[in-house]
Amino acid sequence: MTFGIALVPVALIMWAVTYPSRALPMLAPGLERLPKWAVTYLRLAGPAALAALAATGSLLSPDSPPHLELGVMPVAVALCVVLVWRTRFLLVGVAAAGVLVALSYSLGFG
Repeated sequence: MTFGIALVPVALIMWAVTYPSRALPMLAPGLERLPKWAVTYLRLAGPAALAALAATGSLLSPDSPPHLELGVMPVAVALCVVLVWRTRFLLVGVAAAGVLVALSYSLGFG
């Protein structure tokens, strides 16, 4: 998988498209008056989308037809999921997964 500067505009567009739904709970007045299911949905929509992107982007190969990828990426996704589940902090899981991938690539296991 290769990443280049050409993906920066795509990332900015994706940020602009997804930011309103992530910012709504912080910016909307009277959010506490919404039904509990709506508040829960708004709170979990961002992490669910991130998990779906991470899982498909790191567990499936870019080949046609795609197949399950073996290596450090599935382990990093699993580590992230477990850490976020246990600590309830997304940054902790993502940072640990990033460190794991960086270490494995620097040691030649990538």
